[in-house]
Amino acid sequence: MSGEARVLVVAYACSPYQGSEQGVGWGWVRMIARTHAVTVITAERYRNDIEKFMNEGGSIGDVRFEYVEHHWSKTLDRIYPPYYLWTYNNWLDDAYEVARGLIKENEYKVCHLVTYVGYRHPGKFYMLDCPFVWGPIGGLENTAWGLLPVMGFKGAFYYAMRNIINSCEKRFLAGPKRAFRKADAVIAATSGIREEINKWYDVEADVICEIGAPDVTQNEVRARAEAEEFRICWSGEHLPGKALPLLFKALVNSSANWQLDILGDGPDGPSWKKMCDKMGLGERCNWHGKVPREDALKVMSNAHVLVITSLKDLTSSVLLEALSLGLPVICPDHCGFSDVVDETCGVKVAAENAEAIIEGTAAGLETLMRDEEKRVSLGHGALERVKAYTWTSKAWQLDAVYSKVLSSEESNEL
Repeated sequence: MSGEARVLVVAYACSPYQGSEQGVGWGWVRMIARTHAVTVITAERYRNDIEKFMNEGGSIGDVRFEYVEHHWSKTLDRIYPPYYLWTYNNWLDDAYEVARGLIKENEYKVCHLVTYVGYRHPGKFYMLDCPFVWGPIGGLENTAWGLLPVMGFKGAFYYAMRNIINSCEKRFLAGPKRAFRKADAVIAATSGIREEINKWYDVEADVICEIGAPDVTQNEVRARAEAEEFRICWSGEHLPGKALPLLFKALVNSSANWQLDILGDGPDGPSWKKMCDKMGLGERCNWHGKVPREDALKVMSNAHVLVITSLKDLTSSVLLEALSLGLPVICPDHCGFSDVVDETCGVKVAAENAEAIIEGTAAGLETLMRDEEKRVSLGHGALERVKAYTWTSKAWQLDAVYSKVLSSEESNEL
């Protein structure tokens, strides 16, 4: 597809300085702008971040931003959290009207809804007078019931209710049904999400990971000296769904010489530290807290393996960062991890229940602690595997989707 095609992107969340949905939105805008002129409709709340980036000499290509105010109250949001979703739907309606005006003034060959990534609120952009592309989409998968007990009472209750509500919404929400039916192309963030889309909406989706790896990775894998302690890295928010205690239980019976570096913070941190001390692991665990990304990468680069214990996720950015550093990854065989990690770069463990994750993680760690040649081989595999998830690689995938949409549109016009 030529670089002359103009694309209208709707990315409510879009910031060069934030992670999560904001980082996804910014990453996709930059990726699309590599080969296309782009107009982005985003929330007014991100104007300062975007303008700061531009004023400091940041480069993003031929991109114009249209800011739409999101009218909401933090106080009401704290009192009644669903209120935010109601105001977000109002923002989508306002953004749709802006998009209608832009399409009257300019030729846009594609309208692409990027963020929020969830499937529940697609807006009305499929009604615009141009092809509609939707994705990356997430949020359709439920958490395995067998994993809930490990989350504690509050965490288990939250995810149990989410499972029930999510199943009802997939079946009954009218907005997603209309948007899936009308979309000219649908992009799932993971293969698991693609299966859910096909199951519930009878739509075939392309799969493009919601996050991207840096285009430049290191070339070497850090070797472990013969007497060097084995350094394990874990990174994430300290929340029930991240399930760090599973790693403690996988390590408690290990007689090897290991150290665990823990990155991130959150409300479950204090109770996890108490558990760690109670299990006799306190002196071997280093709690770094939430640190700048550059410092986190330094900690990771000194490790010999990254372990992921998340029970609910799409694709963690820390996973791609680890691969780009030549780190093998041990992770549950679910969510987006299943797509990214294969036998060349890591160890996927069964994830039907907590016991399976604990046992599989323990076995994977013992193997890599004992077999340095295998660990280094997986590290080289990681450096190779991550190339499929760079923004450049993903841009080629997205251009193929756009080309397919435009070819179909041209055929319909004949």
